[in-house]
Amino acid sequence: MNTTGEQSDVVVTHVAPSKSSRLKAAAKAAVRFVALVAAVPVLVCYWLNAIVVGRNRALESATQLLSLFPGLTGQYLRRVFLGRVLARCHHSALVEFGTLFSQCGAILDENVYVGPRCILGLVHLERDVLLAAGVQIPSGGKTHYFDDPTTPIKDQGGERRMVTIGEGAWIGTAAIVLAEVGKGTVVAAGAVVTKPLPDNVIAGGVPARVIRHRFEQAPELQESPDPLSKPT
Repeated sequence: MNTTGEQSDVVVTHVAPSKSSRLKAAAKAAVRFVALVAAVPVLVCYWLNAIVVGRNRALESATQLLSLFPGLTGQYLRRVFLGRVLARCHHSALVEFGTLFSQCGAILDENVYVGPRCILGLVHLERDVLLAAGVQIPSGGKTHYFDDPTTPIKDQGGERRMVTIGEGAWIGTAAIVLAEVGKGTVVAAGAVVTKPLPDNVIAGGVPARVIRHRFEQAPELQESPDPLSKPT
């Protein structure tokens, strides 16, 4: 325990960007083929189920099953399955354990990362988007109408709309996103986005508001004048 009043040293480990190679790409392609063969029974069950209950409900059931597979096995099974049932899912997109989808119109572009236990509706994740664990992006903010006090909410209907998360955005843990997020924008953990956010900002809170531009220096990091220094 430090009793001297001095701040203890903080160890920071820098993680280098991942690099791709032809050999690595070929190995991934081979694994995707094996995963496709393994996913055939799930795909067959999905299409049969879709005839009876519709594609969206069949998608819910299938992703509930596939969400239970951990590690690389689950990542590749979900990747090949979603690539064949969603509107678009790039082969480089990575979807982690416990994540559920409810709308076949969802789009996942290149190098998208979806963390564990996310719940996604009608969403377009543009390239290089990062979703942390537990992020929820339903199909807009009006999936249920509630204006009629004489009718139960479940009987009032609603609307679904595409929610776009802009290229390179990062959505923090347990955030709920009901509106568009701009390119390169960072949404803080636990935030609730109810209105569109512009490009390259940092936003947080409930409801979410813009805190500052990403490339502005944070106020607490700005150099303050030394109160003991003499003016020149």
